[in-house]
Amino acid sequence: MPNNLTELAATANALVAPAKGILAADESTGTIAKRLESINVENTEAARRTYREMLFRTEGAADYVSGVILFDETLRQAASDETPMVNLLTEQGIIPGIKVDAGAKPLAGGTSGELVTEGLDGLRERLAEYRKIGARFAKWRAVITIGDSMPTSTCIDANAHALARYAALCQEAGLVPIVEPEVLMEGGHSIETAEDVTTATLREVFRQLAAQHVDPEGMLLKPNMVVSGYDQPDRAGAAEVAERTVRAFLHTVPASMPGIVFLSGGQNDEDAIVNLQAIAERGVAAKAPWQLSYSYGRGLQASPLKAWGGKPENVQAAQAAFLERCRLTSAAREGTYSAN
Repeated sequence: MPNNLTELAATANALVAPAKGILAADESTGTIAKRLESINVENTEAARRTYREMLFRTEGAADYVSGVILFDETLRQAASDETPMVNLLTEQGIIPGIKVDAGAKPLAGGTSGELVTEGLDGLRERLAEYRKIGARFAKWRAVITIGDSMPTSTCIDANAHALARYAALCQEAGLVPIVEPEVLMEGGHSIETAEDVTTATLREVFRQLAAQHVDPEGMLLKPNMVVSGYDQPDRAGAAEVAERTVRAFLHTVPASMPGIVFLSGGQNDEDAIVNLQAIAERGVAAKAPWQLSYSYGRGLQASPLKAWGGKPENVQAAQAAFLERCRLTSAAREGTYSAN
């Protein structure tokens, strides 16, 4: 048990406070380049800062956003008025977090196409620095691919072990680890396969977390929803997504963990909200012991990015679009969303 468990648990619970969720704004320089290119904006440090500052300064967003996952560059940046980005968030009661993995690379010894996330080397020192700068939680993403002969146990085991080592180091450093084992939606697999793989992955992840003495009271899980593959012609609806998702968690996730923050996983805006609403309702019916919340990137950013278009005169419209996505996602998390 970590010596700082009381503080870790308090932060973890604050991140999944009722009606709130997490904004994932931790896109790497390469990933955000694609977002900016989609609106014909050059990928410069200034453009990245301007875009993220616009989101962080949105009045009222703190009613729906408990924390923000930042990229290393953003954590160290100052806003246009020289206010540190970290302070922009903390002054609103929003908790700063940091993405700490070094990305997914081909898995040696695995099936072609399988990946393992790297970044453990030097992580203890980086976490100590991030804590000094102001981060209070961290995130590490592992990728599990469904396909021919995939995933292998080698892939699941390797990623689960890395997630557990990362989480143990986070708790040692006083940061709440968000553990993200993402079973990808790409492919034509059925929802039954997605549930089987998600359950097997989570079972191994929590086995490894226990082996590394990670206390579930001071961590959060950021999983995929159990959904049909993108290319599945007969994709399951929200009710089945909710049933299978909650069941997978009830079979694998410790009741003492404060909450689950879903990733949007490339779903369109409407699916990400409708499925979250169904999961929230199913969670209540099943008496799920954890808060069921969200940690969305594209699910919150697609609309404001398009509204902004890189133009200063569009900032207010973009902030309004961002606030609306936050409001709707919060409503879904509370089970009160209506498309009408």
